[in-house]
Amino acid sequence: MPTQQIPAGLATAAQGFGRYLEAERGRSAHTVRAYLSDVRSLLEHAAAEGVEDLAGLELGTLRRWLGSQSEGGMSRATLARRSATARAFTAWAVREELIQADPALRLKAPKREKSLPGVLHQQQVLRLVEDAESAAAEGGTMPLRDRAMVELLYATGIRVGELAGLDVDDLDPDRRTLRVLGKGNKERTVPYGLPAALAVDDWLRRGRPSLATDTSGPALFLGARGRRVDQRQIRTVVHDLLAALG
Repeated sequence: MPTQQIPAGLATAAQGFGRYLEAERGRSAHTVRAYLSDVRSLLEHAAAEGVEDLAGLELGTLRRWLGSQSEGGMSRATLARRSATARAFTAWAVREELIQADPALRLKAPKREKSLPGVLHQQQVLRLVEDAESAAAEGGTMPLRDRAMVELLYATGIRVGELAGLDVDDLDPDRRTLRVLGKGNKERTVPYGLPAALAVDDWLRRGRPSLATDTSGPALFLGARGRRVDQRQIRTVVHDLLAALG
């Protein structure tokens, strides 16, 4: 489908969603661009169907949008990501009272193909880490945290659940090692390199103190409300960075 001019009402909503991702969700500029690319694709499709504002956005529009991309050969994984973006966008619009009812509540993402987990090539991993570092350099607490998490995952190979369970005193910065509690409550020591050490130190000095509360406890990585991050939050960070790679 050729590029469609987005009506002013829809374009304004997309801009507001972008500001929300940056200001309230703490997403990096790279991630915001990836989200907005999906939203613009949806809104261009809606505009082609004659929709001029969010009130005209219906479940059928969303389904036809995904269907047209599926017919164009888009992978199920990308369709699932775009479906998730659409749900996040319409849920935000309801909270902002731009629309009364959420048209994406019954929007189902296509099931992913069952296959062995993919493995990133070295250059892809390096780009992932570089993007996390670039986002952290732009400023903001969350990018500092995201960079530290990505660097530790890359440097140590620990599981996402193990990363979420790390406490500050599990770090030995002098030896550059982590104390990790794995499956079956088995404890092991894992070394990490200088890039990860610098990223974690940056997070502890400039990021974590601004989020920590009386209820944060010893958790190494915190969410926006000062609580320990969970596995879902960490996976979202990695998936967002991967989406930004294209």
